[in-house]
Amino acid sequence: MKTHSYPKAQNPLLLRFHRLIDAFAKSDDERDFYLDRVEGFILYMDLDKGQKELDDFTQDLEQHADRYAQLPKMTFYETKKFMEGFVNEKVYDIDTKEKLLDVIQSKEARENFLEFIYDHLTELEKWQQYYVERMRIRIIEWLRLQEFVFVFEEDLDLPKMVMEKVKQQLFDAKVGKDVAQAREALAQKAKTYYSNEALNPRPKRGRPPKQQVKVEVEPQLTGDIYTTVPPACRMFLYLPDITSASAVTFSSRYGTEAELLASLRGTTRVKVDTRLEALSQRLESLRQLSSRLAGIEDIVGEREQKMFKAVAQQEPTPVEEEETPKKRGILDVVKGFLPRRKEKKAAEETPPPAPAPKKVTPIQSKKKK
Repeated sequence: MKTHSYPKAQNPLLLRFHRLIDAFAKSDDERDFYLDRVEGFILYMDLDKGQKELDDFTQDLEQHADRYAQLPKMTFYETKKFMEGFVNEKVYDIDTKEKLLDVIQSKEARENFLEFIYDHLTELEKWQQYYVERMRIRIIEWLRLQEFVFVFEEDLDLPKMVMEKVKQQLFDAKVGKDVAQAREALAQKAKTYYSNEALNPRPKRGRPPKQQVKVEVEPQLTGDIYTTVPPACRMFLYLPDITSASAVTFSSRYGTEAELLASLRGTTRVKVDTRLEALSQRLESLRQLSSRLAGIEDIVGEREQKMFKAVAQQEPTPVEEEETPKKRGILDVVKGFLPRRKEKKAAEETPPPAPAPKKVTPIQSKKKK
């Protein structure tokens, strides 16, 4: 292997953390990614380029093999370990855990896993946080093995103008006071990535803070400034604009989150279309009903107004109140069946009527002879 002399950076390399996550996730048997040791840019061997461009790029990689570090391949075992670790550590619902474990054992487990996660928003935020934390440890381990002196640009809180000067004057020994102070801050920050806590982050002790609405603030990242990219490698620069953890897809098939979401919608497009069509039909029927009801209310309102006017013109006629029969109690009902005491006593006191005198016919005596 030939050794070449390259310009030496005067401060730690500024690397894009989210860009590295995306490159690590997509690095497989069909995709090769390389990280530059001089300026920190990423190269992607895009096989869709022309054959001449691919030959020139391959030749430059072979001639300057000491300059580029090839990213490790994301194996199926490693991706499966990521998914199983999340299910066992972060998923608490038993039914959801069982379904996810079944998905992991199926074909195209990574895409099916993401499809299930994106359908369950309560698990999506936990997955994104877990994935970023685990990939951060994975990337730091590899950078330490490759002996990179680096700083993740997303972890910095320096003014944007100062950061641009640091990038432009990366190889300059004499710089202004603001750039010199920024370099000192970068050197102190780079040491933290080689500490034990970088690979084993400890949970903060004490009372947990009050739960507040989480506001995700996008880091103020500066543009990419690279001055030593070889001509044969310029067409293969990997510069995706990824600024937040939510845009990291964990998918090797889709380049951006938009492509992933479009594909996930496509898998359930029939169901979604039928539901939307049914909802649109219901809304249209509701609109028709509401219009009909509005017309009926107008007609009924006109008729009621005419009736009120006619009734108002007529003289009111007194209405005799009908006597409403009182409710009969149980005693009244019983009294109706039993003979009254007074009537029974009067019936006993009144003497029975005298029998009518019988008519007696006189007996005629026989005449003596």
